[in-house]
Amino acid sequence: MATYVVGDIQGCFEQFQCLLKKVHFNPDKDVIWSVGDLINRGPKNLATLRWFHERRDNAVVVLGNHDLHLMAVSAGIRNMSKSDNFDDILEAPDREKLVTWLHHQPLIHHEHGVTVVHAGIPPMWSISEALKRAAEVETVLQGPNCISFFNAMYGNDPIAWSEDLKGLTRLRVITNYLTRMRYCTKKGKLDLVSKGSTPQANTLKGKKVAPWFSHESRRTKDDLVIFGHWASLDGVTDSTNVIGLDTGCVWGNKMTLMALESRTFYRCNC
Repeated sequence: MATYVVGDIQGCFEQFQCLLKKVHFNPDKDVIWSVGDLINRGPKNLATLRWFHERRDNAVVVLGNHDLHLMAVSAGIRNMSKSDNFDDILEAPDREKLVTWLHHQPLIHHEHGVTVVHAGIPPMWSISEALKRAAEVETVLQGPNCISFFNAMYGNDPIAWSEDLKGLTRLRVITNYLTRMRYCTKKGKLDLVSKGSTPQANTLKGKKVAPWFSHESRRTKDDLVIFGHWASLDGVTDSTNVIGLDTGCVWGNKMTLMALESRTFYRCNC
């Protein structure tokens, strides 16, 4: 039995299959973990989602921002944007089954000392705190209040965490940290504008921002964290225990899969 972790697939199903062939993936014994963003932008979103659903007993999927967006669109809360292309899922006869399954996937997975999250964990949270806050969002996604959550999910405010936050505002900032974060201050103020390998100037009115994983005082500095979301990094984090797996397949670069036990990386061109 082997465990593999794959970066953002985003509907690039053929490249995902290329990686599975490279490692001789055995669905009866091996386990696949996904850092999220299974769908959107690539050509085969429905095939990707169906593959994971059919093998759900041997798969772990943490939710990414595109996965959450699909849920909101499917619920009728949001319209598809010009760059969205998951019509194949919305028009599928098994749409309800697939989307319902997504609703029951976590925002963080922690097992055997390894934590998988789509975007990252802010500097002021420990792994246990991040898991507890993720559970708040997961509970809402799996319950009748998910429609209210989807109505409130979009937006950049508040830009910082506070224990005093309540209700949907609290859930929105938790979601932004776990599924959208790239740059932040050492105290966790979010720069949700910058997306490249360097931050834009003065996005937080003079406050210094850096990649979430680069802050020396972050509480997860001794933990192994695997994430996706940030294609412009091309997987480079300059850290042995922070592993970025989004290498921009959907933008024409590569898709990356890691054998967890050996930390061996495999890539297929996109």
